[in-house]
Amino acid sequence: MALVPRVLEARGLDATPPIMKKLKAVGDTGSVAVLEIILHDEIGHVAIGDHWFRQQCAARGLEPEATYLKLIDDFRAPRPQPPLHVEARRAAGFSAAELEVLSRPRKA
Repeated sequence: MALVPRVLEARGLDATPPIMKKLKAVGDTGSVAVLEIILHDEIGHVAIGDHWFRQQCAARGLEPEATYLKLIDDFRAPRPQPPLHVEARRAAGFSAAELEVLSRPRKA
């Protein structure tokens, strides 16, 4: 519940706007329209995973944001790389404090 929606699917939130910008630049408005739908749907997918992740953390007495970062490290999952699509991630359930941490360069 943490890693698939909040790492992999959330990366789609970050990757879509730059792709849309490139497609707009070459006049491919049809593909941009499709990606707008996909982006909207993906926010919902991430939000569902976020909801259940936070629910499971609450049931176990775990702080979700610290647990998320620990799971990324424990499972060697790819840490989100800036630039992050902050508005989409916020709409999907990420907090401002969490996004600030994720936007920082990772210490080795």
